[in-house]
Amino acid sequence: MTQSGSRTLSDVGEFGAVNALTSRLGLNDDVLVGPGDDAALVAVSTGAVLVSTDLLVEGRHFRRDWSSATDIGHKAAAQSFADITAMGGRPTAMVAALGAPGDLHLSWALELTDGLAAESAAAGASVVGGDLTASDAVVLAVTAMGVCDAGPPVRRTTARVGDIVAVCGRLGWAAAGLAVLSRGFRSPRAVVDAHRRPSPPYSAGPEAVRLGATAMVDVSDGLLADLGHIAGGSGVAIDVRSGALSIPEPLAAVGAALGADPFTFVLTGGDDHALAATFAPDVPLPEHWRVIGSVAEGSGVTVDAQTYAGAPGHEHFR
Repeated sequence: MTQSGSRTLSDVGEFGAVNALTSRLGLNDDVLVGPGDDAALVAVSTGAVLVSTDLLVEGRHFRRDWSSATDIGHKAAAQSFADITAMGGRPTAMVAALGAPGDLHLSWALELTDGLAAESAAAGASVVGGDLTASDAVVLAVTAMGVCDAGPPVRRTTARVGDIVAVCGRLGWAAAGLAVLSRGFRSPRAVVDAHRRPSPPYSAGPEAVRLGATAMVDVSDGLLADLGHIAGGSGVAIDVRSGALSIPEPLAAVGAALGADPFTFVLTGGDDHALAATFAPDVPLPEHWRVIGSVAEGSGVTVDAQTYAGAPGHEHFR
């Protein structure tokens, strides 16, 4: 084992660990002052900043026997930057706070930082600081920031009757991966990898602004659950057409192996961080935006005009 791999957080102490972690970070042009001062300084070209925070707790949001530290860093950054993208924003910066036991290997924290930094770079952003504290369990808090330089932010509350509903990104892959891991398996590898590292369509958020999206949401808890936020916030009804939703082969394979309906993964599975948005019906959408439904007068979300029988997605405390 390497020297950094054998040392723990207790061995190096808080300040030694902070120095080791921050030495692995690069900065983009939006960052005027990075780690090392009491606060970072990030340029805001539009005069306003988007901010989103996520909290990840070991045993609930991740398991170290299922995912590497680098995977967990990627996942934490991706889910927060997906919220920025879902407002039509461009991610610019992130701060991360880690609570960990003193016997956690420093190498694990370094690999976590590498994952955070790599996913931030993929989103066009930088990790600009954070905090480190002792904790009985591994807990990670991530705050992402961004700007809306493609146009005004797109909210959940402004869908209009007559709009179409479209999705960009994968649906159900992470849920299928979770189902596989929960049964003690590690394949199909594609869905397990999707659970470990989401792939949000970062560029699709600003693109949706330019296309005139009327409302948008990050699909983090399940397609039906998150469309419910748009329906409830906008005071409309949304109907999803099942025929517009495909079942990729890896999801079909998981369903067959586990005796589960793979369509459930697509409708209610979260953590892929696709984008769901509403548009005027005459907007010509690129092919990576798939039209899956429509907006009408009324309330709630239906599938083929019928109430969905199961839970629409994930909700904490339930």
